[in-house]
Amino acid sequence: MQVVHERCCGLDVHKKTVVACILITLANGEVQRHIRTFSTMTAGLLALSDWLESLALTVIAMESTGI
Repeated sequence: MQVVHERCCGLDVHKKTVVACILITLANGEVQRHIRTFSTMTAGLLALSDWLESLALTVIAMESTGI
């Protein structure tokens, strides 16, 4: 499979939490996967933002679940 984005994140947004899954493709083709859950309160969203920025992500996709 061809790698389209070497660094990307998927966000699953819920009422009280946001689950972030990051995939990073290394030079040797190995893929690192990181998953973390954050609160949807301001402090949690700021922590999510800091984490995403620290990993130099270029693409983020978001899915909102529920009504």
